[in-house]
Amino acid sequence: MTDSIPFVSSEAIDAKLDYPSLIAALKAAFAADWTVPVRHHHAVPIPGEPDQTLLLMPAWEGGKSVGVKLVTITPGNGARNLPAVQGIYLLLDGGTGVPKVLMEGTTLTVRRTAAASALAAGFCARKDAAVHLMVGAGALARPLIEAHRAARPIQRTLLWARKPEQAEAKAADLAKAGIAVEVAHDLETAARQADIVSCATLSSEPLIHGAWLKPGAHLDLVGAYLPELRESDDEAVRRATLFCDTRGGALKEGGDLVQPLKAGVIQESSIAAELADLCKGKHPGRTRDEEITLFKSVGTAIEDLAAAKLMLERM
Repeated sequence: MTDSIPFVSSEAIDAKLDYPSLIAALKAAFAADWTVPVRHHHAVPIPGEPDQTLLLMPAWEGGKSVGVKLVTITPGNGARNLPAVQGIYLLLDGGTGVPKVLMEGTTLTVRRTAAASALAAGFCARKDAAVHLMVGAGALARPLIEAHRAARPIQRTLLWARKPEQAEAKAADLAKAGIAVEVAHDLETAARQADIVSCATLSSEPLIHGAWLKPGAHLDLVGAYLPELRESDDEAVRRATLFCDTRGGALKEGGDLVQPLKAGVIQESSIAAELADLCKGKHPGRTRDEEITLFKSVGTAIEDLAAAKLMLERM
């Protein structure tokens, strides 16, 4: 073991992991046969606020690379002006087990999460998708906006948040980066216009109603990472062709699928494909222009390993 393990900062990750390259790396990873055990998932009580979630997420490419991410998700961090997701990533040599690099995990997580949604949109959203609605103004808002712009010809970006001042602040931040965003004050009106609707919230009640989705819309559900959380209603799930990052994760943890599954609105067989199926060519994704599609993301360690390996190549 070396005396000193290099550390990769959030600034370096932002600078080196451009979305087109990261999307391509994730596509190759999902098409490969890497090993991804079920992640360890623990509730950690915090007095006076919602439980913190502790995740341990390993993955490996046998004999080449082994990686593990330690993540905490703390709902109360919003009041502290901190991202809910905090984490760190350790990449090891697969042949020797020697640690190769330690990476800031929060930025790695949000970038790979956004890239996974954009990868799914590459299969599921209309090729001419031009209007993107971002629901939520947290840490994932900017990455999702940037990633979808890398995957589809987005010409107009709308942003809605429960607190209008948060949406205004995020829009101002994006404007400094040269990204024009319109703050939406009525969610239904914005959703009815959108070709792609991304949600990244901790909502326990549906925000997007299926009746609002126009023919050809793609619904990208990234938040609601626990069974009791939800961003879409039963009608959205009922109307859409359903996709997810992994069946094992989405049907166990993502409330947008867990709740309608439990209620009998859908069956496990209702999931048309997971990302590996799409990337291996086992399912084409969208098959009709007027088809409504839904992608549920809960995250998988294969995305972290792919992003970390790409980052190491660029150091």
